Amino acid sequence: MRLALISDAFPPLRSSGAVQLRDLSRELVRQGHEVTVMVASPELDEDYRLDVLDGVQVVRLRTPRTKDVNYVRRTLGEFLLPFAMLRHLKKTKLAQQQWDGIVWYSPSIFLGPLVSVLKRRSKCPSYLILRDIFPEWAVDMGLMGRGLPYWFFRAVAKYQYSVANVIGVQTAGNLEYFSGARSASSPRVKVLHNWLADASDIGCSIKIAETSLAGRKIFVYAGNMGIAQGMGILIDLAAKLLHRSDIGFLFVGRGSDAERLREDAAARGLNNLMFFDEIDPDEIPGLYAQCDVGLVALDPRHKSHNIPGKFLSYMQSSLPVLASINPGNDLVNLIRDKGVGAVCIDNSSQSLENLVYKLVDQLESDVQMKERCRLLAKEMFSARAAALGVVSSLEMEHESKSAFSRSAEWTEQQSDRISAEEATP
Repeated sequence: MRLALISDAFPPLRSSGAVQLRDLSRELVRQGHEVTVMVASPELDEDYRLDVLDGVQVVRLRTPRTKDVNYVRRTLGEFLLPFAMLRHLKKTKLAQQQWDGIVWYSPSIFLGPLVSVLKRRSKCPSYLILRDIFPEWAVDMGLMGRGLPYWFFRAVAKYQYSVANVIGVQTAGNLEYFSGARSASSPRVKVLHNWLADASDIGCSIKIAETSLAGRKIFVYAGNMGIAQGMGILIDLAAKLLHRSDIGFLFVGRGSDAERLREDAAARGLNNLMFFDEIDPDEIPGLYAQCDVGLVALDPRHKSHNIPGKFLSYMQSSLPVLASINPGNDLVNLIRDKGVGAVCIDNSSQSLENLVYKLVDQLESDVQMKERCRLLAKEMFSARAAALGVVSSLEMEHESKSAFSRSAEWTEQQSDRISAEEATP
């Protein structure tokens, strides 16, 4: 199939969305598909740039800046984003390209107009990879009320859903959001788990053995440090374990809460915790090879289901997890049922401390634990499975459309035959 993948994130960006789109595009090419990635690129000086990376054609389109800016500027930039992408796409050799399927990644929720135009031109189906349900989670977090901004964002999100033939949500729990009144024209909603491609250990610029944490069992957090993660509880946990000279904490990444967390740790004198800036995604396996447990934190106010990309990367590197997440999240049962770590849902640093002691002991006694992590990543969260899921859904949409066309043609023929018979004296 000739596929267009659309996103506002792609390498060299280091976000989980960028890495996922890179891995998905590579795997689709490996499976024999022709793939073009269209990515919003506010850093460009020119209107567009065409690259080829690992067999994937990448067209970078200049757009307004939407990251690391205030909320008003971000909202305006995201609203204009699809129109800027479409305007600059018209200047490329891909302007009149016909596609067999359009795939796009959300967030952002604002790409619907661009998808709609490309879908209509090519008369092809579309697949929305939906990774969070916005603005609902923002309301859950208390970041937004149900005023005018909420209804604006909800309208944009609903338009995005209406453009999709298929929506892929990341857990079964998210299916409930779309389980209301549905019509024949509603998109099909399926579970499409997050994914990661296999990655080799090429080393890492962070050398734990050369730091003050050398020789300790390392609990690592690598990823975004924002409001949604609720990472304050991990700082509290490190404070409770100051007396344990055999346990250390390592935080790697960036985000809106990163500086506050650093300042909090410094104010408490937490010499068992170190911070490092974001590293290249290719260095992550080398980082995890030096660690013992992966940390996951989600703000307890979340009501939606979320399996963070960092959880996948921990599993892939055979790292058991210690998680503090919202009650009812599908990830709770996944961790417990698969025996790949420990999890609490009461947002209590005391509960986490108790789990740390049990997990450290289990690491010594349960020799199969790391292997269970690796197998879970391979069986449930592979790029191969994600690519097959997207393509099979698009092929099914093509078949349904063909069947509908054949049925409509047959109906029209029958109608013409009946009319002719009725007209015969």
